Amino acid sequence: MFGPSIRIDKALLAKIRKYAGIAGYSSPEEFVRHVLEREIAKFEEGGASEDEIRKRMQGLGYIS
Repeated sequence: MFGPSIRIDKALLAKIRKYAGIAGYSSPEEFVRHVLEREIAKFEEGGASEDEIRKRMQGLGYIS
């Protein structure tokens, strides 16, 4: 896959590899892509504003 890269700490990468294999994905990249697409779809389907999304992500600890 060509494009920007994302840094993931070693512990999380190990989990990604483990669960991608268990779930039957062909690669960790395919698993991550699927998970991200599913999470983005939740925001798109909800019709939330940027402020609502920001507050939700702050509440989940993704941003400060």
